[in-house]
Amino acid sequence: MARSAKGRDRYFDTLRAVALVRVVTYHTFGWAWAGMVLPSMGIMFALAGTLMAKSLERPALKVIRSRVRRLLPPFWFWGFFVVVAMLIHDWMPGWQIVYWIVPLGDPPGNAWGEQAWEILWYLRTYLWFVLLSPLLLRVFRLAPVAVLVLSLAPIVVVQFFWTPPDNRFGIVLIDLATYLFCWILGFAHRDGVLQRLKPFAVVVLSLAAIGYGGWYAFTHQAETGSYDLDDIPFAQAFWSAGFVTLLMYAKARFGIDFAWLARFKRLDRVVRVFNARAVTLYLWHEIALILAVPLIDQFWNVPAFETYLPLESQWFMFGIGWVLIGVFILLCGWVEDVAAKTKPRLLP
Repeated sequence: MARSAKGRDRYFDTLRAVALVRVVTYHTFGWAWAGMVLPSMGIMFALAGTLMAKSLERPALKVIRSRVRRLLPPFWFWGFFVVVAMLIHDWMPGWQIVYWIVPLGDPPGNAWGEQAWEILWYLRTYLWFVLLSPLLLRVFRLAPVAVLVLSLAPIVVVQFFWTPPDNRFGIVLIDLATYLFCWILGFAHRDGVLQRLKPFAVVVLSLAAIGYGGWYAFTHQAETGSYDLDDIPFAQAFWSAGFVTLLMYAKARFGIDFAWLARFKRLDRVVRVFNARAVTLYLWHEIALILAVPLIDQFWNVPAFETYLPLESQWFMFGIGWVLIGVFILLCGWVEDVAAKTKPRLLP
């Protein structure tokens, strides 16, 4: 397996970086088709599952403590600013504020800050997967292929046979069911299960899952008003399962390593920074997009900007958003170093 200078897998790092770019793009433009072009969350959960299976070669409690330690300080740092801003804007939390300490459920907030905190479902789901991984990995290793296939069963049950409660617990169950296959797929890659599977069966079943997920999304638009996979967990589960399986199987079967990336120093550097600052980028990108709007409003007061810059274009806001994301990475990324118990740096 080809590695970068710091032991990272360039193929996986590139997938994660592209997935993060897709997330920012979707939150800027709101394109319903973006999730079909690249199911970012499924990719990120599969990659995290692979890393978790590798980490669990060490004692489980130690691994969980390490993962939680790496996640919570950046979350607390970001959350401090969000919570204070919401308090200033007439928000008064109840006991549910404990979810701003450990996000086992969605942290509470007001409508004013919703665009910032609504992305926390990913961190909450990731945290639950981390806590459940020792048990999930043990069950997976009893019958790897069968467990991988059956990991789609929970979303089928949730969709057709049992409706989870309409509360934080129910939302957690739906998200876990939606991405369980992708997380288990990460286990399958790490344990070498994927490379032992027959190419024909993998390709056919993956395309079938993609086709079924797409068919379900397009035939159930009346329920959500869109074919956006983010609004249709059942379709998301199958589309992500098929799509991410092909990506992971290609890696396992053909040993794709993206070694060529090393020849493009700047691009390789960007990919490494995105991976080292993935939590910072994810947490702060919505705030960057929020701040881009009033910043661009000020540009209208400068005649040259008004004349020569495409201030009304969403693409311009997209660009300004990335500039602000870069600023947040420089200003806040060091928290990830502290959480990892390494020397704080502006850029890794």
